[in-house]
Amino acid sequence: MLESLDGKYKDFLLSSQNVTILDDLFNVRHIYLTINTNYQVSQLYLFYLNTVLMIRTVMVLLLTLLLVPVSVIYFDMPMSEQQTNVLKQLLTIYGITAAACFLIGEITDNVSQVDKLWSLIPIAYVWVMALHGEMDTRLMLMAVLVTIWGLRLTYNFARRGGYHWIPWRGEEDYRWGILRKQPFLSHIWAWRLFHLLFICTYQMGLILLFCLPMLMAYEGIGKPLQWYDYILAIIFVGLVVIEYLADQQQYDFQSEKHRRMKAGENLGSYEHGFTNIKFWSKVRHPNYAAEQSIWIVFYLFSVVATERWLNWTVAGCILLLLLFLGSSDFSEKISLEKYPKYKDYINNTPRFWPRLF
Repeated sequence: MLESLDGKYKDFLLSSQNVTILDDLFNVRHIYLTINTNYQVSQLYLFYLNTVLMIRTVMVLLLTLLLVPVSVIYFDMPMSEQQTNVLKQLLTIYGITAAACFLIGEITDNVSQVDKLWSLIPIAYVWVMALHGEMDTRLMLMAVLVTIWGLRLTYNFARRGGYHWIPWRGEEDYRWGILRKQPFLSHIWAWRLFHLLFICTYQMGLILLFCLPMLMAYEGIGKPLQWYDYILAIIFVGLVVIEYLADQQQYDFQSEKHRRMKAGENLGSYEHGFTNIKFWSKVRHPNYAAEQSIWIVFYLFSVVATERWLNWTVAGCILLLLLFLGSSDFSEKISLEKYPKYKDYINNTPRFWPRLF
């Protein structure tokens, strides 16, 4: 190879100093290729491990969604024929809506289709149960309460851009975009699997499950309302009001912060970036706390109707508590990366329930 080179290039390459330089360059390139290859292998291995972990986690959630109510049903009183027939109708609605959410999400690349239905599909569920439950007084009361909750939450989601006049459009929850970039979900098929199994199948199933205490309340059809029912109804509405105020406080804070940023004004007390006023100064997630409490109270209507403290529909509110625990963990991880002072906020402020002393 050297014989074919011009003399000046041959002399340059054969000089001891330049040979040393070339050797060093070849060694560096070899080291780089070795490191790069090892890095790629490690990244593939990490992707494999994360994908396996994600699949296992989703499968555990799905099995929990199925096994918890089924196992509790086994130890509970059997459902009547009326309850079974209504449950079949509800499961049909669930299957159709979950499939539609997945298909629309894949076509539009917007996976917030379940978010759009989170506050609406429970209204459909409870009125199906009310109509098939002979319009019983307690069932009607439960249906009205869920309708109040659903309309309030729908309003809050709409003003944040969640809906569009074209139904499948609207703003996607920013957290899905962040989650999509995680190494174990960055591959298209890993994300599709997560979209199908968790976002659509699991979450839509959970929505149905925390509505089912109303189905258990069929055991109280024909029985008059008790004072417990009235107390629960008052607490339910009170919690909806608390959730509304918490959401409004967060909306006002963020709106004013972004207005000042856009206008180039001094941020002042908004400089830290996150909501920590009023309810938010007492707990980090007052809206989440109210939402969880709402469905615990809803479950208690079935306790009054059946005169049993425990029935299989308790699985819905238990799994909802776990979902909000995971959701708040993920939201706070994002906030910790965005806001330097959020760590102090975590250290000084409880997550869901205020300190009594």
